[in-house]
Amino acid sequence: MAANLTGPTPGVDLAQAADARPIRTAVIGYGLAGSVFHAPLVDAVDGLALTAVVTSNTERAEAARSRYPGVRVFGSADELWGESEALDLVVIATPNSAHAPLALTAIEAGLAVVIDKPLAVTSADGERVRVAAAVAGVLASVFQNRRWDGDALTLRGLLADGALGDVHRFESRFERWRPQVNAGAWREGGDPAAAGGLLFDLGSHLIDQALNFFGPATHVYAEVRPVRPAAKVDDDVFVALTHASGVVSHLWASATAADLGPRFRVLGSAGSYVKHGLDVQEAALRAGGGPRDAGWGAEDEASWGRIGTPGETRPVPTVAGRYEALYEGIRDSLLTGVAPPVALEEAIAVLRVIEAARDSAREGTVVAL
Repeated sequence: MAANLTGPTPGVDLAQAADARPIRTAVIGYGLAGSVFHAPLVDAVDGLALTAVVTSNTERAEAARSRYPGVRVFGSADELWGESEALDLVVIATPNSAHAPLALTAIEAGLAVVIDKPLAVTSADGERVRVAAAVAGVLASVFQNRRWDGDALTLRGLLADGALGDVHRFESRFERWRPQVNAGAWREGGDPAAAGGLLFDLGSHLIDQALNFFGPATHVYAEVRPVRPAAKVDDDVFVALTHASGVVSHLWASATAADLGPRFRVLGSAGSYVKHGLDVQEAALRAGGGPRDAGWGAEDEASWGRIGTPGETRPVPTVAGRYEALYEGIRDSLLTGVAPPVALEEAIAVLRVIEAARDSAREGTVVAL
């Protein structure tokens, strides 16, 4: 059983606790998610120590050893579980179908767990993870890093200040131009159990942001379809949410957008906020950068969004993005017992919207939640 770092410990000095013994962290999976997002962020957060990586791929194993000297590399999760006494936290960065099974195994071993989005393939499996974590008394959270995109942080500030008045419509897009199917990628396969396609992938981010900004949804309408020749999974997605707050969210994800729409278009009684272009952190991570770099998360002024009314708009400086804040929140939760940065209930709500969207697209109806 791993050391118990999950219970509330009132009076703990966070800096002293982090210095006393770093939280020993393993990343399961060293593909795009593990190598580009999770490992660099874990490595950059004070109080966390990247101690192990799990990958069966020889080239990825060597890449992990080269970038993180001293890290232990295991060929399978089963090998890692045999060393659970030497761990405190497990990060699951595998294909979607393994998320819930691996999370349940980690929880059974008494280990805290961060699961890449989506939490599971179904909301029922997500609920099983939530119950298991609650019964075991261990921390479990989900990697919804896009809450810490610079534009998302900027919009949150505008909403808090009431700068847009009463918001009635939220438009959000993750669009790309990838006209060729990558036949070797698991996300492009046609097995429903793999939970591939854009609705589970980019849709998880879009839906989470909308719910996080404007609260729970009451109704869902969706169009979910494959467009590219030979596509076996959805690559063109539209989801409309009606929130209990009265806001309507229109969300797009596409691999076939030859002309990219605005990332955000938010309409309110006092004006609009329109923002183009994706957050800069992913590109920086893919290039080998990280949160310790000067200027991390900062966006060029030319990419700032604008707020106002027709003919009277002004630029809004984009807040610097902070993906590392998610893992700082995980650290703080383990050391002091504060709530984790992303609750499992929130991730399950995302899965319920995804399920409703699939039903809506199949039946051509509006689905009540």
